[in-house]
Amino acid sequence: MTEDATLIQKTLRVPRSPGSPGDGRAVARQFDAALLQVGFKASGDLLRHVSGLSPAAAGALAGQAVAAVRELVADHVAHNPYFRDFPRGVPDTTEFWLECLRQAIGDAPPPPVVDLLRLPAYGRVQHSYEDLLAAHDDLVPSVKDRLTVLHLGGTADEEARSLYRELATSATPLREEDLVLLADLARLCVDDDQPDPVPVRENRAVLNAVRLAAGRPLVAVDTVTDVLRLACAASGGDVTLAAPTRFRSFRRAERRALMAALDAVVAANHAKLGDVTTHRGRWQRLGERLHPHEHDAFPHARDVFAVARGDREVRSFAGRVELAFAAGDVRGAVRLLSTAPGLLLRSLDRVLRSCAPDDVEDVVRIAGSVLGDVSGRVLCSVREHLVNRTAASAARVFVNKEGRGWVTPDERPGLDRAVVDRLTAAVDGELLRRLPAHDRLVVDPDVLTLALPLSDKAVADGFGVMPRGSVSALDGELLRFFVHWRQRERRTDFDLSALLLDDDFGFAGQVSWTDYGSGGAHYSGDLTEAPDGATEFIDVPLGTVTARYVVPQVNIFSGEGFADVAESVFGFMTRDLDQRGRPFEPSTVRTRSDLRGAGRVAVPLVFRRDDDGSWSAKWLHLYQRGATWGNRVEDNRMSVSVLVRSLVEHRSTTVGHVVELLRAKAGAGTTWTRGMVFTEPVTFIGVERPEGLPAGSTVITLATLRELVPR
Repeated sequence: MTEDATLIQKTLRVPRSPGSPGDGRAVARQFDAALLQVGFKASGDLLRHVSGLSPAAAGALAGQAVAAVRELVADHVAHNPYFRDFPRGVPDTTEFWLECLRQAIGDAPPPPVVDLLRLPAYGRVQHSYEDLLAAHDDLVPSVKDRLTVLHLGGTADEEARSLYRELATSATPLREEDLVLLADLARLCVDDDQPDPVPVRENRAVLNAVRLAAGRPLVAVDTVTDVLRLACAASGGDVTLAAPTRFRSFRRAERRALMAALDAVVAANHAKLGDVTTHRGRWQRLGERLHPHEHDAFPHARDVFAVARGDREVRSFAGRVELAFAAGDVRGAVRLLSTAPGLLLRSLDRVLRSCAPDDVEDVVRIAGSVLGDVSGRVLCSVREHLVNRTAASAARVFVNKEGRGWVTPDERPGLDRAVVDRLTAAVDGELLRRLPAHDRLVVDPDVLTLALPLSDKAVADGFGVMPRGSVSALDGELLRFFVHWRQRERRTDFDLSALLLDDDFGFAGQVSWTDYGSGGAHYSGDLTEAPDGATEFIDVPLGTVTARYVVPQVNIFSGEGFADVAESVFGFMTRDLDQRGRPFEPSTVRTRSDLRGAGRVAVPLVFRRDDDGSWSAKWLHLYQRGATWGNRVEDNRMSVSVLVRSLVEHRSTTVGHVVELLRAKAGAGTTWTRGMVFTEPVTFIGVERPEGLPAGSTVITLATLRELVPR
């Protein structure tokens, strides 16, 4: 994918072409028609720009833009399910297996054990893609079909620099793919004025790794762990420090820069040495590369490695806090934590459960006094945690940075509601103080139920992908979700499945390769290898399906993992029952989400029927470890149902809550409806950017919701 295509997919803006002017009107008409085929339309500004280019330049720009958005909605491949007539004519599961066996052995007696994978007709498409197209009528257009506006941007250089600043200044951690993109953009912008602030330390490490390699001064290094992350980034390792890094050999100038940065941090605050013990082994390995004994000019930096070797004893801050808790000295622990406001707020649940009733008032007072000293992301995270702790829960869900989720019994008592209400009100007051006062605030109501993204790591890359905990309405009569994968080196079998749950999250059926139809839902057939790519679908008629919850799963039966295959995506479409069309119609795709998590079972979201009969989707972005071979929906239905229930019942901090605070500060606000016209710049918050906003408007969409998190 070219750099311009990446910019288009990330921003839904097409960079201006530097091509020669001319008459590109014919190309512009063809361009808009091609976009409509995949559910997009060009804005008026974009069409005028293409129309004013020479035919050659216009064609190049249009071809690149169409290719970019086709890939964005997974229309760059041929989706050919096993059953040519799907969703019509899907046979009974057992009858289909018997037919495959009859084709394989003829009149011979059947063997006592049958391996489906060895049957020639099983797991491999028996028709061409052209045969599939001939078997399906054209899609009947509907006003409910998706239509996403593609806008005109600045030059490619301007768009790249704008995206660099957006990613670098993000208030939330970025996903791995965006960290790679940030590094590429940082190389382009290495001599520009650098963004300030860069609040996320992982982002700082990526920026500084580029600056270290280029011999430029480092920026925003204020802890010893910042230097460790930088060394990991510069060695091609993990800046999150979740995985070990093999440090490379550093040039002398690089060693000096790293030692100087360490020296400055420790010289400013010797207490920072306490952080070294958390990663003692890494510091020892880094010391072997930096040769601290050669740097007499940086004595404070040499102390870092003395602590790592054990030659100098320094108790970590966390260690001192744990000793206080272990001794039952909760007041002492709170006094210590008050010097580290972020850690105090993240420890509030434990402190409130541990302290005496007479001390609660002091804890609330101290917590309130430090709210102004922590990041907005921590404030939002603590608020979300507290509002979910006013009642005891049977299960406690953990989700790590890689999206892997697991459940343990929750034996914690609920927190006092009055105390929680006081704390959350104080947090809201601090958030309100930090939020800007926007003039002419305009809000698309569809964005209000989305979760505020407190980390991009909880959101897969793709199109129309929403943060974990977000709820979005479904507007069609037929839900069709799909998985597409393409193996890299060895035979790989992904299995799309659906777990059907009742009102109380009990088992109500399944749809998978072992049961092609259940509860009104239907499966498109099992494909067991994907050298050129393979796609499986499940159809759910929303008016007749019997389940309350439909939980899509992607199980790796065999072969490469999600992060190892050449391509792996999940998505869903909605359409009306009478629209017909091919199994995959790009204009009906609501979302396309990459599957790249660490696990062998993916649970992207859950679809639920609400009390009024309407349907909505709640985003989960979960992975389970699973087995190394043979994962099936039957085997993980209990663990998945517990996970789903816990996260469906979890109350996320929503965009709607932030909008309420913004409206309180602005004193007013306008609810956006399609077709609205504005004559003055506005602040628009919505899922997508509408056409026709005045120049100078501030626009926050699904791709940039992180900007709503206060600094």
